[in-house]
Amino acid sequence: MNKREGEGCPRKNAEAAQDRNASANPSSPIVAVFKVFQQELDTKHDKYERLVKISRDVTIESKRAIFLLHRVTSVPDAEDVLNEADGKLDGVRQKIGQIAEELRGEDIYQFHRAFTPGIQEYVEAVSFLHYIRHRSLISLEEINARLVFMRTEKADPKGAAEALPLGTQVLTFQVTPSDYLLGVADLTGELMRMCISSVGNGDIDTPFQLSQFLRQIHDGFSYIGNTGPYEVSKKLHTLRQSLGKVEDACYTLRVRGSEIPKHMLADVFSSRTTLMDPEEGVV
Repeated sequence: MNKREGEGCPRKNAEAAQDRNASANPSSPIVAVFKVFQQELDTKHDKYERLVKISRDVTIESKRAIFLLHRVTSVPDAEDVLNEADGKLDGVRQKIGQIAEELRGEDIYQFHRAFTPGIQEYVEAVSFLHYIRHRSLISLEEINARLVFMRTEKADPKGAAEALPLGTQVLTFQVTPSDYLLGVADLTGELMRMCISSVGNGDIDTPFQLSQFLRQIHDGFSYIGNTGPYEVSKKLHTLRQSLGKVEDACYTLRVRGSEIPKHMLADVFSSRTTLMDPEEGVV
């Protein structure tokens, strides 16, 4: 009759019992080490969740700024809309300042997945505002230059009624090149929508400006090719679709612009772009 494994082996049984006793003993050095690991992991997970929540707020506020910017094609005074959108983006930058505080002394790439959606949306919004004002693409350096935050450190001694100021600390947040590229790739979709809205309001010059600008962005992404981040290569397909829709609008304006009344141009382009891509409507 075969004996069960470990039966009849006093040494193995003694070692197993010793391990069980060590795990049950809170003062065991092994348990103490693993408690330290547990605290480190819990702290990291809590920080990760906080960053996810802040990133969600950044995404929501950035989208609101983008929706607001689309009104510039239909209002008499676009500067009021731009100033209001700039104010919303100032609030977004304060949220990004909270991300910078959470990442103080940390390796940002350990938490990058937590906040990258919000940063990409912010890049899309701020680059959209920059294009409307300057008709050019904002650079990564210009974006990062506005992500510098001043924080006042305070001491809180026991028995003191108020915290005592220690000094001012400068915090910076650096948008990564990959987040910048992904945000610019998403910008092309907003520019395509701006093109259709402009035509609907009788502006036939903006589509040709957008077509040239989108072509330059497309050429820039083509230089990157497959050497860039994987997400960039996926969004390149959407970029080409946006460029194709704008070029199709310009072609229609050039060839049939005199035949179609201005108030009907937007309906014509909306139907054409829906046929080209039924899953993506025009807002």
